[in-house]
Amino acid sequence: MTATLKSADDALVLAAFLGLAAVYAGWQFFRLLRRDRFAADTPISKIRSAAQGYVHLEGEARPTGAQGEVLSPLTNRPCVWWDYKVEQYRSGRLKGAVWTCVEQGTSVSPFLLHDADGQCLVGPVGAEITPTARHVWHGKTPRPDGPPAIGLPFATVFDDGVYRYTESILAVGARVTVLGELRSQSLVTEIDAQVRALLSEWKQDQAALLARFDTNRDGQLDASEWDAARAAAKAAVEAQIGGSQSRLSVVGETTHGQPFLIAALDGRKLVSREKHRAALAFCATVMLAGLAAILAQRGLTAYETATAPPTLPSTG
Repeated sequence: MTATLKSADDALVLAAFLGLAAVYAGWQFFRLLRRDRFAADTPISKIRSAAQGYVHLEGEARPTGAQGEVLSPLTNRPCVWWDYKVEQYRSGRLKGAVWTCVEQGTSVSPFLLHDADGQCLVGPVGAEITPTARHVWHGKTPRPDGPPAIGLPFATVFDDGVYRYTESILAVGARVTVLGELRSQSLVTEIDAQVRALLSEWKQDQAALLARFDTNRDGQLDASEWDAARAAAKAAVEAQIGGSQSRLSVVGETTHGQPFLIAALDGRKLVSREKHRAALAFCATVMLAGLAAILAQRGLTAYETATAPPTLPSTG
């Protein structure tokens, strides 16, 4: 009886875990289905004629004005957006050897989206970005000696102290699809927003920030030094914009919960990808829910069998 009860308990616990997994998969299905509907049902607009609000734009990614080509932090590849992470393989007493993040960063500077009719700025903060390229490789130093190499020895992946580098970029000239909220903003408003974004980017490298603006070398920025940093950021942003006094169209994070997507794909491929992901999530939901129901039924049956009163033999 004890063994039967344990078997019933195990089945019910596993059924509960599978049930939770089914709920999560179902949530993913509805989230992806909603994204697919937005991608498929929002018509593609030309940048010049696009109305303010939620838009679907396609065009070529370009750097902004005098900014020129942005270089990715780990491989120095030309890009308009980058994201990177450096991890170290460390041994721990409790968890054993694990990958631990020692450095990471994401580009926050806007880039230009250009089509046959015009161009607009795209602010990547808050977007789910599908990059042009994503590379993962290993090395022996906190920063890689060069771009990803082919044929690294298998053993180096597991050496204590080895580093793993991950870098994603949106390449200059990439064909990009953007779904987000289009706003028409004055130059002053846009400069203020870009200055904040650039200062946030500079703060990610405190050593470089102090080397540039800490004039009294006390290891921190006082009010006057921070004003100098802000002035330098404003000058850099104004140079990027190029002195244009026209109103700028900016695509950014949405205010009503719609998906904000930037993908190095054309619109049809993006819609197809979202459909496939939603279909996989639906299949996972059905499969996990079915397994949870089967295990729950078996567990309940075993429990009822184990706790049922013994049947007395009939007397003739």
